[in-house]
Amino acid sequence: MSDKFQKKLTAVRAEIDEIDAQLIALLNQRARCAQQVGAIKLEHGEAGFIYRPEREAQVLRRIQEINPGPLSNDSVTWFFREVMSACLSLEQPLGIAFLGPLGTFSESAATKHFGHAARLMPQLSIDDVFREVESSHADHAVVPIENSTEGAIGRTLDLLMTTPLKMCGEVVLRVHQHLLSHETSLDKITRVYSHAQSLAQCHEWLNRTLPNAQRISMGSNAQAAQCAASEPGAAAIAGEAAAERYHLPKQATSIEDEPNNTTRFVVLGRQESGVSGRDKTSLIMSAHNKTGALSTLLAPFSEAGVSMTRLESRPARHTLWEYVFFVDIEGHRDDSAVAGALAELEKRAAYLKILGSYPVAVY
Repeated sequence: MSDKFQKKLTAVRAEIDEIDAQLIALLNQRARCAQQVGAIKLEHGEAGFIYRPEREAQVLRRIQEINPGPLSNDSVTWFFREVMSACLSLEQPLGIAFLGPLGTFSESAATKHFGHAARLMPQLSIDDVFREVESSHADHAVVPIENSTEGAIGRTLDLLMTTPLKMCGEVVLRVHQHLLSHETSLDKITRVYSHAQSLAQCHEWLNRTLPNAQRISMGSNAQAAQCAASEPGAAAIAGEAAAERYHLPKQATSIEDEPNNTTRFVVLGRQESGVSGRDKTSLIMSAHNKTGALSTLLAPFSEAGVSMTRLESRPARHTLWEYVFFVDIEGHRDDSAVAGALAELEKRAAYLKILGSYPVAVY
């Protein structure tokens, strides 16, 4: 190694050390500002409103807009989510309920949205996730609502009809399925454990690669990973979080049949989200039993110039052969166009429930 090379390397490393010192000073300065925000909230009786989804979305969008590179927007978004998570925890760590156990895609969605400083609260069922927040044992819930290949999550939709909780955010998670096993040869794998939905998402890959292996449905991919970790000849289909948590090597990666497989999660809380500038509103409605009723319900959106991004029908639980409709529209309920459309919709609908307005997911 030449002296010239060593001098150049030493100089650049010294510059990195200086920048690191500046970064740590600025991060702590930011943390002190976050503490001041907490003190101001306490002074004005708003100490319970620690997490402001609209403010977080605005910060992340601004960071992406001013990012000059070479770091990608994904990288800087992840970094600043963690910074905000750590700063929030100085006030009070947020308790986040999700469908457990640890190692599920729901955990990945929760940490993607709230960062690693949040207090993770895995639950046994989606019903339990709702109850934890409704009873104030947790601050927020993260629940799956739809998958790009498998469709809507029925239990989540059913519970949204009755819960007092409000939607205050969304998380879009790209789903990569991996084959996890201590067996280094695929020929030795005789059983594959996974959640039924994950087995379905990897159906063709399994047919091609492990046609003779028994496929065993489990309550979650994390439970599947636990079984695979303890049984010879067993494998699990699960995500990165399960691989890391249960120390299972990946014998095959990204084995999902659909390359763009994505799950959308919603964040639920006891408070409304304010206007962020790029929002979405979710609602449930039902039509009167008469000809043209659905088109009558949808008309206020087009008349107000409000774009509808999702329409999902679901059997009404209280009446046989009647349906309710889950709808997503662009905009916040406080936007004038949206407010006008909702006011007209309320006159026409047999039933209407606004689930919440919240920032569009920041990737």
